[in-house]
Parts: sequence; C-alpha cells; structure tokens
Amino acid sequence: MLRNREIQITLGIMLLVAFLGVICGYLISQVAARVVAVVSLVLILVFIFFTSWRYRELDKLSDYLLRVVEGDYGLDIRDNAEGELSILKSEIYKVTVMLNEQAAALRKEKGNLADALSDISHQLKTPLTSMFVMTDLLCGELPETKRVEFTDRLRSQLERIQWLLSCLLKLSKLDAGAVEFNKEKVSAQQVIAAAWEPLQIVMELKNQKMMVECTDFDFSCDLHWTVEALVNILKNCVEHTPTGGEIHVSAVDYPMYVEISVEDNGGGIDPADLPYIFKRFYRGKNAGADSIGIGLAMAKGIVVAQGGSVDVRSDSTGSRFMLRFYRS
Repeated sequence: MLRNREIQITLGIMLLVAFLGVICGYLISQVAARVVAVVSLVLILVFIFFTSWRYRELDKLSDYLLRVVEGDYGLDIRDNAEGELSILKSEIYKVTVMLNEQAAALRKEKGNLADALSDISHQLKTPLTSMFVMTDLLCGELPETKRVEFTDRLRSQLERIQWLLSCLLKLSKLDAGAVEFNKEKVSAQQVIAAAWEPLQIVMELKNQKMMVECTDFDFSCDLHWTVEALVNILKNCVEHTPTGGEIHVSAVDYPMYVEISVEDNGGGIDPADLPYIFKRFYRGKNAGADSIGIGLAMAKGIVVAQGGSVDVRSDSTGSRFMLRFYRS
C-alpha cells in the first residue's frame, strides 16, 4: 500500500499539515500543540487503517475477477450497502451475470451446431449411399432401360442434395445474421403470385385448386425472402393436401399488421407434432418419405428475422398457417 505514489503524496501532505499545526499550536501554548499533535496522529492512523481496508477489499475483487475469468460464475459479492465499493461490487456482479448468460448462450449455440452437423450428415448419408450403389451397378453390364433408369435416379438424388445444400446455406445465413433484408413496399398480390408460380405444375398433376382472397394493398417486406418463406408454407400444404383438394390463400391488411394465411383441407397435423413442426429437421408422423424438415423452419426464420411471426392452427379437417408482418 505504502508503495503507491498517491498514498505517499497524501501522507506527506498530512504530515506537513500536522507539523505546521503543531508549530502553530506552540505559538498558543504547549497544551494546544500536544492536542494538535495527538489529533493529527489519530487522523493519520485512521487514514492508514481505512486505506489498508480498501486495498484488502480491492484484493478480494481482484481474486473474484480472476475466478470469473477461470469460469466460476457462482460467486456473489453483493453486500447491499451504500458506498463506492458496494456500488462497484454490484456493477461487477451485473457484468458477471451477463458473462454467465453469454457463456450459457455460447454453449447452447455449440450444442445446436453439433446437432445441426449431425443432422446434415444424416441427411446427406442416405442419397450418397444410394448414389454409390447405383454407380457400381452402372459400371457393370446392364440393359439400356436399366441404365437410363439408374441415370435418372442419380440425377434426382443430385438435385435433392443440391436443394438440401441450398437450404442449409440459407439457414446458416439466417442463423449468423448475415442476411440483409431490403424492405420495401410490395403488393400482397405480387407476393402470393410469385410464391404460387413454382408450384403450379405440381398442383396441376394433383388436380389441386388454389383459391386466393386478397385485395390490392402494399406492405413492407423483403420480396425475395418473403416469397421464399411463403413457397415453403405452400409446398408443405400441397404435399399434405389430397388429390383434388383445395388450398386457400388470403391476405388481410389489419391496422397493426398484415396477415397472409394459407389453409389446406388435408388430414391436419397430429397434435403431438404440432409444437415441433417449426423445429429444424423435425419430421412429423404424417411427413412424406422425401421430407427433410427444413422448409417450415426456414419459413419461420425468414418471417421472424423481419420482425414478424408465424403461427399454425390444425385439426382433422386441415391446417392453417398465419404469417404476420407487423408495422414498425
């Protein structure tokens, strides 16, 4: 403590003041000089004791911070008292709580990353295994019809892998916050038409009808990414709607938000699956054989990243997805 230059200067000033006080006391009387000397000595000793106590408290804070750096976030240094040290302890404890929360979030992200890598590996393993088998068969002697069949299957598997990697890249961008949404005023009818276009052929093959109820109004969103989200919702409904079924799409301009609703007349979502359908790589009981479980998770991620929300209602007569874009 006494090696601190500030303490040395303070003590020097106090001794000088005490010396001058004693001299002035002698000019009055010896008793006055003795009183000044005793009071000065007491004040100096109190200062030394108080400063020593403060340094001990600071040493405790230093040890506490070292333990926090080592990952021990369970200590509580708050004393609920007044004073500079108590305020400093409270502020340090707040920072410790924040660091603990960040460390927990980081551990969760690492766990999610490990799970995602495991899921990706599993999703790629099946088509790759199938492709290896068909490649070995193509190397042998096969009739021309079988060769064409296996070639078509290889192309189908490659397209599936390409689609999977494209979806995973988009999901990774959303997770990393690397997507810059260019919000602008777009027509609700334009968004629905753009999302319907890539599914028209599939719907024609299944003899399905699209019923659209939408007045012509504009709302703020990123056209490209919003169409991507709506396509995934529509694709899910098309897959779960029987041949000859109908899909109803509506857009309503409410004072607080814009809602785009997609409703099918399929068999609905199993109640046990309902809480998890937006979870990545989750496949419900009624999922198709080619389903991977990415589309709905991506749709929700896109809408939520734009400050919106996605909800679903389902029963035995069908499912209804609601995409809400709130006004800022």
